[in-house]
Amino acid sequence: MSVSTTDVAAELKILRKGRGVSANRLVERVGPALHAVCGISAADNAAVIRQKVSDRLGALIEALPDDLRTSLLAAFGLHEQAQHPFYQERVHWAAQTLDRDARTVRRRIDEGIDRLAELAVAGAEPAEAPAPSRSWHTEELRVALALDQPVPEAFEFRRVVVDADEIDELDLALTLTSAGPNSTPLQETDLQVDVFYGGVLTGRRMESSDRIGLALRPPGRLRRGDRHDIALRFRAGLRQPHYVCVPRHPCDLFDLHIRFARPLPAEVVRLDKAFQDDARDHSARGTPIEPDEAGEVHEQFRHLVPGFAYGVRWRPAAGG
Repeated sequence: MSVSTTDVAAELKILRKGRGVSANRLVERVGPALHAVCGISAADNAAVIRQKVSDRLGALIEALPDDLRTSLLAAFGLHEQAQHPFYQERVHWAAQTLDRDARTVRRRIDEGIDRLAELAVAGAEPAEAPAPSRSWHTEELRVALALDQPVPEAFEFRRVVVDADEIDELDLALTLTSAGPNSTPLQETDLQVDVFYGGVLTGRRMESSDRIGLALRPPGRLRRGDRHDIALRFRAGLRQPHYVCVPRHPCDLFDLHIRFARPLPAEVVRLDKAFQDDARDHSARGTPIEPDEAGEVHEQFRHLVPGFAYGVRWRPAAGG
């Protein structure tokens, strides 16, 4: 069955009422769209349906930013501390937990339901073509970013592990997010790349309006189980006040140092498993962090999931 995000979102808004997933007559609230995205069959009884819905929603909610995750867990009655019998009581609990007013939390829930529907439908739809086998992953990615230089400069030290029988090229990429719809389109020449060790750059191409793909050929063919180290230097004018890693391949560790220019930013936040668009959206919450006396922050991220953003966003000081 083909389902739309609109159908899933509409059924989720019905599901959040009353006791949420703990409703006595849950079966009557779970429509055909939720049947499809939760893998419910005609043979499933009420207990199995409740378990499948709870497990599926819980797994999808885990992929959302902290504020949306807390809001939605409360909305559906999935949070152990928000088992209240009425939806408005759970909204009130989330508002107190997030230190926001109830109106803001209701907006967060509506926004989260739309995101949840997108994720649910994407996971339910069969792929148009078989996914390519994973050829390599990053064991360590260590980045030192200096923003106090005439042109922002980043050193990247990466150790990759080969998962295929053999490979002779590594596909890398860097995204320079545009400042807005009227900003100058990104050009390949906006990014300077130097290889310090680990191979030779053999190709550069625009993968999207703000993402440059890089192909690096190692000194020799790499075989399954090999570990290979790379050191690169990037120089580019950042088009948005954030630096994030959005991995294409799995990444075990991302270690990020940022040295800010003076005056220091008015606000700095950590982004952990965020949607890529949230990196540029200052209304999307992150975890506040403070630069040290040298104007530096140091953050680590582990077990990065491909497609999500991990890193740091800041708000420049007034007049900065």
